Amino acid sequence: MTTPTIPLFLDCDTGVDDALALAYLLDVPHVDLVGIGTVSGNIDSTTAAVNTSALLGMVGRSVPVAVGAHDPLGGAYGGGAPHVHGVNGVGGVDLPAGVAAADDPAAELLVRLARSHAAAAGTRKLDVLAIGPLTNLAVALELEPRLPELIGTLTIMGGAVWEPGNVSATAEANIHNDAEAARRVLTAGFDLVLVPLDVTRQHRFDDADGDRFIAAGDPLRVALGTMLHRYIDFYETVDHVRRAPLHDPLAAAIAAGEVAPTVRETPLDVVTDGAEHGRTVPVEQGPAVQVVVAADAAAAEVIRNRILALDAVPA
Repeated sequence: MTTPTIPLFLDCDTGVDDALALAYLLDVPHVDLVGIGTVSGNIDSTTAAVNTSALLGMVGRSVPVAVGAHDPLGGAYGGGAPHVHGVNGVGGVDLPAGVAAADDPAAELLVRLARSHAAAAGTRKLDVLAIGPLTNLAVALELEPRLPELIGTLTIMGGAVWEPGNVSATAEANIHNDAEAARRVLTAGFDLVLVPLDVTRQHRFDDADGDRFIAAGDPLRVALGTMLHRYIDFYETVDHVRRAPLHDPLAAAIAAGEVAPTVRETPLDVVTDGAEHGRTVPVEQGPAVQVVVAADAAAAEVIRNRILALDAVPA
C-alpha cells in the first residue's frame, strides 16, 4: 500500500541534530518538504538559514528557506550553544555556500503554505515539525489565529515533562529559550505531538554511526559524521558515555510516521518566570497534548539507514 504524501514545513535552529534530522527527512519518499523556517536557538536564525541552505545544496535539493525570529518574544537572543553545537552551529564544520533564503519571513511563509494547502481541494493539510524554539510558531499564530485549524499535525521536539531538563533541573532548551512562545503554542489547540527529553534520551547515535557516515565518502555524510563526533564529545562530558541523544531526528522520524510512538495524553502549561522558567507542566484542563513517552526500539536504525541511503552529490 502506498504511503500518503505528507506536505511538511520544518522549523529549525540548525545545529548538529537538526542537520541529522534534515538529512533523514530528505530521504523519506513520502515526505514533501515544502518550506523551512529558521529561528534562533542553537545558533542565530540567520546562521541557521545559512547552515540549512548549505546542507540542501550538498544534495542538490531546492526548498524555500526563510529566516525567522532572531529574538524570543519579549526578550533577547542569548547567544546559542557553542559548547554543544560549535560556534557555527554545525560542530565547526565548514559547509559550502547554500542557496538564497526565501523572500518571506519564516512565520509568513508558514501561514501562506498552511492557507494554500488547507484551501486546495483534494490536498492534505500541511504538517509542521518544529525542532527549535517556538517563536516563529507563536508569531504565525498572531498572523493567523486559525492556524490550529489550517494545519494537520504539529510535532514539536521540546520539553521535559516527567524527566529532568537539560538547561536546568526542570527545563529543556527549546522551551526554555522562548517559554512565552511555547506557552502560547502548547495551549492553542493544535493537533500536537510533543517529543520531549523523556523519550529522546532513550535513542542515541555513537561514534560508530559517525564513522559510517564518514565512510560513505560524499561531502554531506562526511560533514554529518564529523559534526556528530564533535557533538558526542560534548555528551561524553554530560553522560560519561560516547553516545548522543537523537533529539531532533527522533521527532522527525515520528512526524514522518516511520517510528511509532507511545503517547500519554495530557494538557500542558509552561512556566514563564522564576527558577522553573521553561518547565513543561502537566495540568488538569486545557487542550490535550500527545506527549511521547516511548518509541520503537529500532528508531536509531531507521534514522541511520535513511541518512546512509540518501542520494549524494559526489565530491
